[in-house]
Amino acid sequence: MVCLGNICRSPLAEGILKSKLPEDNFYVDSAGTASYHVGDKPDSRSISIAQKNHIDISTCRGRQFKTTDFEYFDYIYAMDYANYKDILALARDEQDVVKVDLLLNVLFPGENIEVPDPYYGGTVNFEEVYQLLDKGCDALVEFLKHG
Repeated sequence: MVCLGNICRSPLAEGILKSKLPEDNFYVDSAGTASYHVGDKPDSRSISIAQKNHIDISTCRGRQFKTTDFEYFDYIYAMDYANYKDILALARDEQDVVKVDLLLNVLFPGENIEVPDPYYGGTVNFEEVYQLLDKGCDALVEFLKHG
């Protein structure tokens, strides 16, 4: 799960997806395309909305997406188109490229709907993002189970 700073959307998506998958069969992680928040905890509003939904993301720490992530992950989901393009810019070959998509394309195939960045908004924005990510992760779990 990849967003810009790895403190709002992507750690939420990581936590939500981890809560829906058996950890012995899946490895879920998150990263940011920028290095602004490397080592930082998620935004307190992300931690709060996750806790409200019985998910603990407080131990997540920001890290920057790197080319070697293509070696370790079968699927790489960007939260928005700008981050999607930044990830693709690091792709080494077509095998890397086919691993990358927008998360909400799993829920709305081919529609290229972005998960909005709630950083400059309020609690309601984080709630809306949580709901989008939750639905996207539900669709992703079905895809992983049957796809």
